[in-house]
Amino acid sequence: MKKSLGIDIGGTKILYGLINEKGDVVSEVKKTATPKTAEEIYSTLKNIIDEYYTEIDAVGLSSAGAVNLENTRVLSSTPNLPDGYNKIDFSTLCDKKVYVENDANCACAAEYKNGAAKGFNTVLMITIGTGIGGGVISNGKLFKGAGGNALEVGSMKIFADKRQKCTCGRYDCWESYASGTGLKNCARTGALDYPEFKTSIYKDKHPDEITTYDITDGINQNDAYSIKVFEQWMEYMFVGLVSLTDIFNPDCIVISGGMCNFIDVEKLETKINAESVVTSVKVKRASTGNNAGMIGAGVLALE
Repeated sequence: MKKSLGIDIGGTKILYGLINEKGDVVSEVKKTATPKTAEEIYSTLKNIIDEYYTEIDAVGLSSAGAVNLENTRVLSSTPNLPDGYNKIDFSTLCDKKVYVENDANCACAAEYKNGAAKGFNTVLMITIGTGIGGGVISNGKLFKGAGGNALEVGSMKIFADKRQKCTCGRYDCWESYASGTGLKNCARTGALDYPEFKTSIYKDKHPDEITTYDITDGINQNDAYSIKVFEQWMEYMFVGLVSLTDIFNPDCIVISGGMCNFIDVEKLETKINAESVVTSVKVKRASTGNNAGMIGAGVLALE
């Protein structure tokens, strides 16, 4: 069975290991700190590949940022990676196939091949962290769009009247309401608008100081304000997901990222299927965890 070297390049660490055609991790997963310059990243990747060269048929790289259609370069600037990173031609790292793909697309491929979405046909992957990323696979093929930049779902506008500015500089992007940052925004506006805040365990905090962790902790303490904030945040999550369901008609939605464990996927599934105009969909939590980018990159490199 063919094997690839899957490598996930993050802002602080690089994860890597051997992946087979089934999407199984067949070696120890190793990690190293992400270097501070593009030149050092290139050198580090080359050394990692040299270590496994005789065992592999291809190399798969998972990275933040938009990737070109040839899957050789990261096109966009990536805030957590150094200047010059988007000038690296990853295909020159090795004389074997080197395939680079956006990290959200890699995570989608991992869940489709050997994770929560295994056995489904059309999968919508939503990654919820500080922002929101997305990917779609249908009949085994990633949907990438004309320039490889498709599924920037966090930038989808959900209001038209400029209610809240997003970190990108525009107004009312979905991720400014339904990401981890969005939950903090909901907490701030809720502190100003909800009467429950006056009796909340956080009533003495300034609205700008309330964190996402405060809200999740408040729910565990049955704090009415925290519960109401979270319910509003879930409603924003639903608004985006039901629209994406109507557009892509997936049979499975997989939710991953730092916020996924707080989401009631059963409730989301019921609400989406009650309002969607297309066929029913399953909503599931991701199962490949921190290895998703590495696994997905490895799988895609072998296809």
